[in-house]
Amino acid sequence: IHAAGASLVAISPQTPDNSLTLAEQAELAFPVLSDVGNDVARSYGLVYALGAADRELHSGVGIDLTASNGDDSWELPAPAVFVVDPDGTIRYASVAGNYRWRVGPDEVLAALRA
Repeated sequence: IHAAGASLVAISPQTPDNSLTLAEQAELAFPVLSDVGNDVARSYGLVYALGAADRELHSGVGIDLTASNGDDSWELPAPAVFVVDPDGTIRYASVAGNYRWRVGPDEVLAALRA
């Protein structure tokens, strides 16, 4: 990504402290920005609310979204990747309907080269 002249930035609904902890624990080489309240994700139409079954599932495996995200909305952004050029134009967008799926690096690199 850097060789293609781009930068990778992640955006998370987690609080700044939790985003920093995640970045440090995973030894990430890119910044993780906080979008508390999902304001940025909402502006892109990416936010969805977890239903009761999903809330129970998350809680059952020790995921406390209210603590991580600093609110009790139980909202998350859909996994998305955007390639944005310096003037703010979105050149590539991928939004996943399944939270377990992510775009692969080859697809992102192809979008950067285009």
